[in-house]
Amino acid sequence: MPYRIVEVVQTPNPDALKFVLDASPAPDRPRSVRSRAEAADPLAGALMAIEGVSHVLIHDGWITVSRTPGTPWDALRRRVAEALAAAPGPA
Repeated sequence: MPYRIVEVVQTPNPDALKFVLDASPAPDRPRSVRSRAEAADPLAGALMAIEGVSHVLIHDGWITVSRTPGTPWDALRRRVAEALAAAPGPA
């Protein structure tokens, strides 16, 4: 079951967006990932593989994606949505 973005929320950090999802990717184990090598699951790995993503916080019902400064949000948002749509659903 893939994830669908319900809402995208601005954060105080201009280089981070919060993606509210239709299901929880981390109901029992929120995690912070700063590199592809740290990604302990397919969802984190897929998000960190996106060019321009510098950090991912995966939590209960939402994900915050931080970009490398200067990376355009339009393309990045589209790639995040594609990665979420292709991801396995909650375990």
